[in-house]
Amino acid sequence: MNFIKADFLKMHHINEDDLIKNQINWETLTNLYLDFNKYKNTYLTQAEFIASTLRAHGKIHFVKSRVKESERLIEKIIRKTPERKKIKGDNFQFTVDNYKEEITDLIGIRAIHIFKEDWEDIHSFISSTWKIIEITANVRDGDDTQRFEELNIKLNSRKSGYRSVHYLIEFFPTSQKVIAEIQVRTIFEEGYGEIDHQLRYSHKKIPGILASNLLLFNRIAGSSDEMASFINLLNNNLTEIKNEYEKIITLKDEEIKELKEKLK
Repeated sequence: MNFIKADFLKMHHINEDDLIKNQINWETLTNLYLDFNKYKNTYLTQAEFIASTLRAHGKIHFVKSRVKESERLIEKIIRKTPERKKIKGDNFQFTVDNYKEEITDLIGIRAIHIFKEDWEDIHSFISSTWKIIEITANVRDGDDTQRFEELNIKLNSRKSGYRSVHYLIEFFPTSQKVIAEIQVRTIFEEGYGEIDHQLRYSHKKIPGILASNLLLFNRIAGSSDEMASFINLLNNNLTEIKNEYEKIITLKDEEIKELKEKLK
């Protein structure tokens, strides 16, 4: 299994000076890489178990699961080290002993629903199924956040317009604690999120022309969500009217039948 320093740094646009500045040892990174690879199959099984549990919910349209790629893990560890040092002190380093708790998206699950109003049922299901460590609602400036605030859910305003509710869950499939991230979003938010993600990973800084069009696309996706919800509400109302009308017709037919019987 090749994990070559020069190739890795070039592929992920990382300057070796960043490693020196943050006192990151390449041997430590190699040990983290090898340790994570030992657990990947176990994580894959656990990810599929969570995904299967979510698929049982009637309002979840589809579920995707993944285990973090080994090189993506190392790239994230390098990127997150300065941030952790600010919080935990200059001596902090990721190690084989702490990375499984410090990196909370080793297992990632994405639950996609169709209508925005379905989120609350899914939220209740997740909250009653697993122990929740943290919930964050990623929103855009101007979004209606009242329900999130009522439920004491932490808000994260994203300039990019990215929307998704993220849950960190904790469970014990074995004696070892596992932390996984579940992302819940609509099908339109998923489309936007995937395109935004691909662009951000292929550019160190997104060019202005792409950034402005991404924001336009975000507004279109948000409008599509609102339109889908309106169509769903309209459909429900029409169905209720139709059912009520059919009840009235059935009742009148029975009354006519009774009157005919009496006339006989």
